[in-house]
Amino acid sequence: MTVDILRPAWVYIVECADGTLYTGWAYDPDARARRHNSGQGAKYTRSRLPVRLVYREAVPDATAARKREYALKQLSRPAKLALIANELTANET
Repeated sequence: MTVDILRPAWVYIVECADGTLYTGWAYDPDARARRHNSGQGAKYTRSRLPVRLVYREAVPDATAARKREYALKQLSRPAKLALIANELTANET
């Protein structure tokens, strides 16, 4: 087990310029959003700049972040929008 696995992490959603949503995880979601906007982020976001960080959720570590990222990616767009709008709590998704 590496030290990074034990670091607190974040799952985040950014809204792209075309209105689509992209979900990912990072140790620093603000820095990750800046990286997306610099064109060095995910391939998906590079052609949809700029992005805006619209949701973040703290998780205990990288393993939990990857699991939560997968769960959020399985949600429908309306469910993601409800989560962003705080209509759903993290435990309801």
